[in-house]
Amino acid sequence: MDSGGDFNVTAGSTMKRDEGIGRSTVTGKLSDRVYDHVLSQVIVGIYPVNSRLPPETRLADQLGVSRPVVREALMRLREDGLIASRQGAGSFVMRRPAEDVYNYAPLGSIADIQRCFIFRIAIEGEAAALAARDHDAEGLRRIIDAIAALDRVIDEGALGVEEDIALHRAVAEATGNRFFTATLAALEAQVAVGIALNCNLSLIQPRDRLLRGQKEHRAVLDAIAAKDEAAARAAMRLHIENARKRVFEGG
Repeated sequence: MDSGGDFNVTAGSTMKRDEGIGRSTVTGKLSDRVYDHVLSQVIVGIYPVNSRLPPETRLADQLGVSRPVVREALMRLREDGLIASRQGAGSFVMRRPAEDVYNYAPLGSIADIQRCFIFRIAIEGEAAALAARDHDAEGLRRIIDAIAALDRVIDEGALGVEEDIALHRAVAEATGNRFFTATLAALEAQVAVGIALNCNLSLIQPRDRLLRGQKEHRAVLDAIAAKDEAAARAAMRLHIENARKRVFEGG
């Protein structure tokens, strides 16, 4: 099915498809757009679960990009578990994300949101482990206060993005390592998008979805308070992975 007419290269770009100068920059942007385009077609059901995607050559022609750009986008879709390759048969859709994702995500940001979640799993998992090992009484108190603030937000039915960010910031601060805090601060805009997306989707889902997220927060707090590094790492990694799944798999 040809839906390529809806796909446009970034406005104002004058680069040709395979122009050598600046190729890596443009290819990155275009592959994100191809990723988002294919993902949107899956979300709206144009490519249903178990259906075969068009061949790379056809997608490249439809979208007006080169095959390497399409190949990169499809590789990333495979990494995210959204599609899978079957030898000799092509690429097939494995799952369909929640339909509401595009109602709340900034246009063209889905690929980056996915990767930010994955990056956070690595960084914040280690932050939680170090917080368990190195926190002082004040650091633990800030995490407890942040959990309490989120409890109030859930009771009020509010969005709670700032409160959620504050909790993750408190965990980073409890490490006593300024580089974790600085990294999280540098990512705050991207983190806020992912958290806001998750919170918005949670508000239109059963209350149990919000409570599951808060239960995961409490598991992180409990492990940190117990000075159990492995449990804190595992709890934080599980929480962020579950948040990613709640956004992109509707779980």
